[in-house]
Amino acid sequence: MRTESTHDIAAPFSRRRWLAATAGLVLGLASFTGAKAADDTIKVGVLHSLSGTMAISETTLKDTVLFLIDEQNKKGGLLGKKLEAVVVDPASNWPLFAEKARELITKNKVAVVFGCWTSVSRKSVLPVFKELNSILFYPVQYEGEESERNVFYTGAAPNQQAIPAVDYLMKDEKVKRWVLAGTDYVYPRTTNKILEAYLKSKGVKQEDIMINYTPFGHSDWQTIVADIKKFGSAGKKTAVVSTINGDANVPFYKELGNQGIKATDIPVVAFSVGEEELAGIDTKPLLGHLAAWNYFQSIKSPENEKFIKAWQAYTKNPKRVTNDPMEAHVIGFDMWVKAVEKVKSTDPDKVIDALPGIEAKNLTGGVSKMLPNHHITKPVFIGEIKGNGQFDVVWKTKDLVPGDAWSKELEGSRDLIGDWVGKKCGNFNVKTNKCLGSGS
Repeated sequence: MRTESTHDIAAPFSRRRWLAATAGLVLGLASFTGAKAADDTIKVGVLHSLSGTMAISETTLKDTVLFLIDEQNKKGGLLGKKLEAVVVDPASNWPLFAEKARELITKNKVAVVFGCWTSVSRKSVLPVFKELNSILFYPVQYEGEESERNVFYTGAAPNQQAIPAVDYLMKDEKVKRWVLAGTDYVYPRTTNKILEAYLKSKGVKQEDIMINYTPFGHSDWQTIVADIKKFGSAGKKTAVVSTINGDANVPFYKELGNQGIKATDIPVVAFSVGEEELAGIDTKPLLGHLAAWNYFQSIKSPENEKFIKAWQAYTKNPKRVTNDPMEAHVIGFDMWVKAVEKVKSTDPDKVIDALPGIEAKNLTGGVSKMLPNHHITKPVFIGEIKGNGQFDVVWKTKDLVPGDAWSKELEGSRDLIGDWVGKKCGNFNVKTNKCLGSGS
């Protein structure tokens, strides 16, 4: 019987161990290389609808963030690393926004997210950003009544769009009757609640205010426009204040034209119709109607001309338009970059604390500032729609207007402020000197 030597017994075990060790080393090197590759980039989440009813407005915002990332990478990136976009499509599906936000933060490990348009999409993602302590830059005008630690609002609050628009119509156009027409969700309903209270405080009677809501994507406007026409025939100057969102605007304006309602008869001032929505549609029914924004492409400034030229070169389309929410992303992106450079980190807590006080050039020639309530300072413009889909500015504020998180027009809000610097609170009651919990 043959006796195995120690060497004979050890040999197969040694080979197996060597193979296992080698495999482990290869895997370890691979994961290290993968981790190193991931460490070489800073990921930026893009959370905008690329399909569904809001794609008409949001697709260009996705392109804007990609453009801004490209421009920053040309400057050498950020903290010595390249920026990398991670794009998802929440498809105008509000619950899907929360799912996609979670995916961006937990799976894709993004440092920041630029996204959302409708307030219902923003409300959907708020719990995710709070739970996972990430950062959202929200670029669209909204109803206010919110100041969240994890959100930076670069679009207009009501005092930076809706209230000035009503003031303009009241003083300059001598409007006495008001149609508040909106899409049926939180932004139009809350904005109209604020406007109704504001109008009544200015002496407008209830019978001179008509309020109407329609679902997303609404297309049959015949009856509603007939009602508006009838409401405006009472011998008092009438205007429509429109918070209609998305692709429903196209048949709405078309029906105004069908029923012979001209801007000189019943002007419409819109808060969600800009250059992007006007591109590629027949503007004849819209001529002379108005929009209230904090930016128009037609505004002359060196910053704006430089941006438009670079944007059209990037998109390889000399007719590609710009608009207000795009500018909000430009400002927000610049502020985020400056905050990251200031703290030399993308750590959310450090960046959130660094952002208030950060300034960035806007495209209309001024400098916007991030406030302690996570809103920014902005100019306000009223523009008249021209045949080429651009706007003639007919009115503007003298100075930049600081965004109010809480509306002074509403009973439960007038004593509230957002202050994430001194009070560390999004809804601090200045009368009771107490923080009322969550910021929304």
